[in-house]
Amino acid sequence: LRYGENPHQQAILRPDATPPPEANLTTARILHGKAMSFNNYVDGDAALEAARELHAAPAAVIIKHTNPCGAATGAMLAEALAEAWEGDVVSAFGSVIAVTRPVDAAAAQVLKGRFVEALIAPSFEPDALEFLQNKSKNIRLLSLDCPLSAPLARKVIRQINGATLIQDADVNAPEEWRVVTRAILPDDLRPTAEFGIRVGKHLKSNAIVLAWEYAPGQFAILGMGAGQPNRVDALRKLALEKARENITRRGLDMAAVLARTVLVSDAFFPFADNIEAAAEFGIRYIVEPGGSKQDAACIAACDQHGIAMVFTGCRHFRH
Repeated sequence: LRYGENPHQQAILRPDATPPPEANLTTARILHGKAMSFNNYVDGDAALEAARELHAAPAAVIIKHTNPCGAATGAMLAEALAEAWEGDVVSAFGSVIAVTRPVDAAAAQVLKGRFVEALIAPSFEPDALEFLQNKSKNIRLLSLDCPLSAPLARKVIRQINGATLIQDADVNAPEEWRVVTRAILPDDLRPTAEFGIRVGKHLKSNAIVLAWEYAPGQFAILGMGAGQPNRVDALRKLALEKARENITRRGLDMAAVLARTVLVSDAFFPFADNIEAAAEFGIRYIVEPGGSKQDAACIAACDQHGIAMVFTGCRHFRH
């Protein structure tokens, strides 16, 4: 590689001796653009892994520094890509994107006038490829040449100084679904919550996702907070403020949007201050693992504000 994370760091890409069974970046064909950089590979792998979670639908995941800053499903890929971009129109600049369906002309048009480092797809239709090639000489277009499959069980390996850590990948987690409040999360909002869980587990902890059903049966990130040392900042200063910004910028009705929004946390709330912040904003539905010493206080706060909360019993830390 030209260099590592930064220009003063040397780096190489060494493919595994035995290629994995699923589509991956090392076997993808680069159809256009500059050579992949170290950071492109890291972000591209993050994008691909998050997109696998949504493989059953036309979907797009937009990655910056390995975090999904936008993600959405859609009736068509173009709709998903456009809605994913709306999740954070500032952070999407210079992003790496993975999609779950072949890129057609309509999807390619969504990226007109928008700077993207790399776009990873099962394939590209000829007119879409021509448009994107003419759009930019530098955008990297990677074709997997096969459909995306669901995430597979595998090992995650991380080196620390003097040792190697090996763990199972966070797939096929045994999610419970236990309503712990007087208010109940409606059955028709469960798919929204499940979308939030699938995307949220790819955010660096502490992580909060506000997932919403922007169209019947279609889901997107409304706001998110990631990589924060404490959970209340991820919620109050990032996820809620980004949601407020998006709703206001798009001229949407706040109450109507929040009626279709579920707050998903990757780990339990350690204190009820998170519930108070959510209630003040107008959040009505929360999904989190539970397991805190303050669970009773959090449940009581939800009951006081008429919020429905579900415990899944499954944490999704990501370091």
